[in-house]
Amino acid sequence: MWPVKTILHPTDFTESSEETHRVACQLARDRQARLIALHVTPKAVVKHVEGHSELPPAQAREKLWEAMRQPRPEEAGLLVEHRLEEGDPVPAILRAAEQTGCELIVMGMHHRTGLTRWFAAGVADEVIRKAPCSVLIVKAPVVAPQPAPTAEIEEPSAAMATPY
Repeated sequence: MWPVKTILHPTDFTESSEETHRVACQLARDRQARLIALHVTPKAVVKHVEGHSELPPAQAREKLWEAMRQPRPEEAGLLVEHRLEEGDPVPAILRAAEQTGCELIVMGMHHRTGLTRWFAAGVADEVIRKAPCSVLIVKAPVVAPQPAPTAEIEEPSAAMATPY
């Protein structure tokens, strides 16, 4: 059996990463493994200018920490470590994988099509190629488009009918 004692789960707080988080938690539960939830935020390039941002960088970072540490039902009973890193996602994920000695990275993938797929490698693509361990890509479930609501067509009343 493949021993997995530490699972790294990079997250970007998108809807699809919520599904990936559930999968990572289930795998950690099944393997009795430690789960490391990692969010990488870009470094502030421009200093905070009042009026251009809702929160100063320090407060924004604290809000991210609060969001990451919120109790989540799927994490109940698991050993979960939350990490917040600044910088480029790929090097930060690879560095966390090396530092923690994780045996598995569980992450989602943003799908690109057309020319952007050829010219811009996604984070997941690079992590798959460079990771020191196995990488599990969780594809978000495809939700069927809901049919547009149909307007009810009123039958003309006899009084409104035009004789021919």
